[in-house]
Parts: sequence; structure tokens; C-alpha cells
Amino acid sequence: MSARAVSREMPGSTAWPGTRTALLLTEAARRVYRGYVLGQHEGSRTPEEGMTIQLPLDQAHPIRPPGNLRDLQAQGPVHRVRTAVGDPAWLVTGYRELQELFGDSRLGRSHPEPGTAARWGDSMLHGGPQGNYATEPEDHARFRARVQPHFSPRRMRELRPRVEALTAELIDQLAASQPPADLTQALALPLPVAVICELLGVPLQDREMFREWTQSAADTRDRARSEHGLLSLYEYGQRLVARKHKEPGDDIISGWCADPEVPDDAVAMLAMSLLWAGHETTVYTIGIGALMLLTQPEQWQALHADPALVPAAAEEALRAAGWGGTPLIRYARAEIKIAGSTIAPGDLVLLHQGAANHDQAIFGDPARFDIARQAGAHLAFGHGTHYCAGAPLARIELQAAFGQLTSRFPRMQLAMPIEELTVTDGLLLPGLTALHVTW
Repeated sequence: MSARAVSREMPGSTAWPGTRTALLLTEAARRVYRGYVLGQHEGSRTPEEGMTIQLPLDQAHPIRPPGNLRDLQAQGPVHRVRTAVGDPAWLVTGYRELQELFGDSRLGRSHPEPGTAARWGDSMLHGGPQGNYATEPEDHARFRARVQPHFSPRRMRELRPRVEALTAELIDQLAASQPPADLTQALALPLPVAVICELLGVPLQDREMFREWTQSAADTRDRARSEHGLLSLYEYGQRLVARKHKEPGDDIISGWCADPEVPDDAVAMLAMSLLWAGHETTVYTIGIGALMLLTQPEQWQALHADPALVPAAAEEALRAAGWGGTPLIRYARAEIKIAGSTIAPGDLVLLHQGAANHDQAIFGDPARFDIARQAGAHLAFGHGTHYCAGAPLARIELQAAFGQLTSRFPRMQLAMPIEELTVTDGLLLPGLTALHVTW
């Protein structure tokens, strides 16, 4: 079935980003969902001649860069690679090149032939093309228009005391426990989950359920698991929407439900997308950032002695923690010439923010974690019109977490050899499975 046929069968499916996917998640349209939106990949997996770089890059240590990335960056900022599923792609690792491409309208998240487009992996959240190729710019603008007000400076100023209070509750519980404790389960995970649940109006008691679904949807290797996770999330979103119509509250989902211009299917999909994006990256950064601080006790002590350094520490964590994250997926809508390479229309382009944030031309001695560094120019949240709407909230959460941890636990240290740390392999964000600490 063609993209146009799907659009004709799904009235209004082009009106909101994600609505097409949401509608195709229904049981009656599962066949179309598998074949069109997810794409039963029909393209060739045959490697191109001379293309020897295989992704993902091997990262043997959670806070050290992959050994071959430094070699890549020495060769140049743009590289021809193969993805984990064997498809050809362009990997962009240079800071200035990423900054330029973020603002280039010739790159998009959609593809005119999604069933044959190259893919990064098998995750339904971030494995291949998303959205409607014909209307992507308008859809993106419409989405931001609905999301941005909830993360305005005024709204964030109002929210900061609540985030600080939620952090204090978790810190109190940690202090009352007997060391050692797992900092991932004590703070890194529950804080962002609690905050995004309050904002969206998602019942916190459902956190274990939707957390399992978000992890499944983010699986980069198991297509069936990822599809099941995304379907479960969407159906959960539908139930929430129905509940908000009956019992509205002062939250984002209720506000969207009250807007006659936003169809319920769009509310369900947008809400679940925001639920995932609103906590997953912050969970990851709190964990990796805390680990970096714990491996450099002098910097932990510096934060304890001078809380004014906390905002800078949060920015440095955002800059330095991006090695393990999945590159941003984009597709060329027209020919692009950059750094001596010619990207053809339809080509997969991977924007590696973590690599760009370790570009030695921008950040001196980039492998060194340094809270005194002025790291605010990092690209962890993107750049330009695609700058992450939730960046202010993430900063508030990171500052609360690092500030209160170092204030309450001046002698905190790792309770396990760093060599024994493991990450959640095979996910979009391979965060720490556990971070055992003592104090």
C-alpha cells in the first residue's frame, strides 16, 4: 500500500505528527502498520565498496569514548558507515558540521519511501523514518506550538520548587537507608519519572508498567518487542485520554484533550512520545553524570563547597555523557554537500551529538570531565529550530540532583569497582543498570 493510499484511508492522519502511526497501531490496521510505517525493509543490505566503518562504535567503558571514534574524528567530520542492521549511512561527528545540518531544511525525519529507506536499527521509536514526508515541516511546527508553552521560562520558574521538593524527598529516603544503595533506583530513575508524570497527568503508580513499555519500544535489536512496547504505550495513552475527558486536571494531557483542534489519537501518541522523551534522557544523564563526579572526588568536593558551580556541572554532564546515545536520524530531502562529501537525496544521515560534543577544536581536552569548563555551547539538546523543547526542564532536574547529592553526601563514593559497571545494552540510551554507592 502506498503512502498516499494510507493517507486517504486515515482522514486527518497528516494533521499531527505521530497521528498516522497512532492510527495504524489499531488491531485492524496492524498489517499496514508493519508494512508501511515500520517498513518491512526491502532495500539492499549489501555494503558499499570501501565502506568499512561498522556501527555502533564499540564502547567498552561507560564514561570513556569508543577507541575508534578518536581515529574517525582525526580523519574528518563526515564518514561513510554501515549501521547495525547493515544499511549505508553518513555519520557526522564534527561540531560545526552538526550545527550547520541542524538548521538545514534539506534534512528531515521522514522519507518518501519508508519501506526501502536505510535504517539505524529495529527500534520503532528511533530505528528509521517517521512522519509524513509531504507535511513534515508543518507537522513539526504544529507539534512545537502545542508543546513549547508547557516549557516556557515562566512555567519552568514555577516548576523548579516542585522539582527541588521531589528531589529532597528522594534524597531523604536515600539518607534514611543503609549503604550501599543503588543510585539509579534511588534517584536517577524515579526523579525524572515523577516529574514528567506530574506534568502530563500520568498516574505515578503506573510507572513500572509504562517504564517496561518504553524500554521495550526502545529496543534496537528486537523488532517484535519494540513494536509490542509501542503498541502498549499507545493503547495506554488512549485509556488516559478517555479518563481525562471524564476527569480533567491541570496537566498537559487534559489541556490537549480540551483542544478541539487536536484529535484524541494525536493526544495519545504525542503524550506517550513526551512521556518517553521527558524522562529517558534525564535518567541517563543523571546516572552517567553522577558516575563521572564520583570518579573525580575533587570535583564532588568542589560542588559541595560551592553550590554555585552546580549549573556548570550540569552542562558538563550533558556535554560529556553522550557517548553511548543513539545518533539522531535524518534523511536528505535534496543533495547536500558538506565537508567534501556529497549526500544524495534519500540517504540516511546520523548526527552524532556525543561525538560533536567531544570535538577537540571546540572543547579542549574533551575526554576530561571538568565542572569548571564553560560547556554551555554543547549540542546535547540540538540547535536552532530543532532545539529540544524540554531542555529547561532537564536542566532543572540535573541541577537539583547534582546539587542535593553533593550537599547531603559530601563523602559519597562508589561501592563497586568501576570495571563491574554494566549498561542496558541494545537500547537507544544504554544507561547504567545500577550505580552502587556508599557514604
